[in-house]
Amino acid sequence: MNRTAGEFRELYGYSPEGVWAAPGRVNLIGEHTDYNDGFALPFALPQRTEVAAARRTDGILRLHSADVRAGVLTLDAAGLDPARPPRGADAWAGYPAGVAWALLEAGLPADLTGGADLHVRSEVPTGAGLSSSAALEVATALALTGIHGLTPPSPELAALARRAENAYVGVPCGVMDQMASACATEGHALRLDTRTLEQRHIPFDCAAAGLGLLVVDTRVRHALADGAYAERRATCHRAAAALGLPALRDLPYAGLEEALSRLADPVARRRVRHVVTENERVLRVEESLRAGRLREAGPLLSAGHASLREDYEVSCPELDLAVATAEAAGAYGARMTGGGFGGSALTLIDAEAEAEVTRAVTDAFVRAGFRPPRVTAAAPAAGADRIL
Repeated sequence: MNRTAGEFRELYGYSPEGVWAAPGRVNLIGEHTDYNDGFALPFALPQRTEVAAARRTDGILRLHSADVRAGVLTLDAAGLDPARPPRGADAWAGYPAGVAWALLEAGLPADLTGGADLHVRSEVPTGAGLSSSAALEVATALALTGIHGLTPPSPELAALARRAENAYVGVPCGVMDQMASACATEGHALRLDTRTLEQRHIPFDCAAAGLGLLVVDTRVRHALADGAYAERRATCHRAAAALGLPALRDLPYAGLEEALSRLADPVARRRVRHVVTENERVLRVEESLRAGRLREAGPLLSAGHASLREDYEVSCPELDLAVATAEAAGAYGARMTGGGFGGSALTLIDAEAEAEVTRAVTDAFVRAGFRPPRVTAAAPAAGADRIL
């Protein structure tokens, strides 16, 4: 039996109606563009979050995670309130509870007020910039609709999952993470237009090109619910308004310098420069992938990291060391991936250099007195689905 299903039965005393899973993601390029209506190019990871679920009829929502040292959290399904999310040791449950709330708000399904039992098990490390929250949200959305026989379109589920994180958990994220988890396909990167939600599945087969991808988890845990993320989003929105634009997506790359000259705030100028140049990098990486010239994407990844470090100011010493060390060890390019303030870096390397780059980065961390990083190979995997 599936492990998550077996744990559900041990926990609740009966078998679940099914198990649903959604992956974490790596963002190849396109960071902090999604809440500016821009472009992104993520792909799904093999690591997944599983949710076993079954319906109830008494209005109770029970939540449990194999990965958190806490018991079963019992909530009133009809009384879920963004003003009173779970706190403390139960804070993780804000994500599935928020999804249940968002689904109820959308009337999807109408009888969700009957409640449900959920048990969660995840392979996606939390705080590593690999979208563990989106994986949990999307898997929960699939489970809560699936137990009622519903299969909403993946973009719709992603939008509801984002609403849960924005309105219930309180993180003002864009939709890229949830879209990647819900909609990605194996062997492809997902080129996403975050304004229209148009998707293009771009072939991304590193192995065929003799290349590899390494994810370096610095083990510096970020917390995007604090003010730094929200401050950057607010700065971008104010800058767009000052330039008379609906969003920074509407500022063309060719007009960047003229637009920057109209902004008095140097911080706003840096934030705008990152978003506009990052959108341009997404389009150029997409072009490289479509042409089969994957190595050409490397310098664009490195340029993206420099922009995130200097203009968006969301890197940290551990991320900078991982990137610089990988590049010195022969990587074609490297960059932080995710919201920043910790988390993971992504490196594009020759496949045969995996051991050498891993050793170089690990040794550099030890010399710097940092915790040893967790380095794993990555390849584009499939998006969310029912697995049992």
